[in-house]
Amino acid sequence: PPVPASAPAASAALPPRALGPPPLGPVSPAPRAESGKLSTAACLEECGPEDGGVPADAVLAPLREALDACRPTVQKQVCDDIGRRLTVLGDAWAQGKLSAPVRKRMSLLVQELQQQHWDAADEIHRSLMVDHVNEVSQWLVGVKRLIAETRSLPAAEPAAATDGSAQAGPGPEDP
Repeated sequence: PPVPASAPAASAALPPRALGPPPLGPVSPAPRAESGKLSTAACLEECGPEDGGVPADAVLAPLREALDACRPTVQKQVCDDIGRRLTVLGDAWAQGKLSAPVRKRMSLLVQELQQQHWDAADEIHRSLMVDHVNEVSQWLVGVKRLIAETRSLPAAEPAAATDGSAQAGPGPEDP
């Protein structure tokens, strides 16, 4: 990176030269800024600098847990379809068919899903669909449906909280 003292001076003195061509095509810088906001900074923190250092299971296991949490309330056919698409995702990942940016964004998407940041998860899903449609079209629809179904579950609690605490709920109230 440039020397911190010179960077502000340079950017303040030369904005026209540095930003000459892009204003002609405002459509392309905007999505880049969005996806950069979502993936680049967060990925450097979350995923580490090495490309695609995300284990498949770190992404697939939470997605399958979310699917299991949906099964009691969501139609079997829908759940089975989501399950099939997660299998396609897992196979593509195992066969090395997914690029590092896709693996990193999926890792971020799962983190947002686990924290119930539905809009952020949806935004990452959209950026994947826009930027990597050929790579993700077979399975990302299932992830989108999973986000929607998880979002609309009656108890807005993380999947982990429903393990035993649901039955334990009435207990503490009536000693």
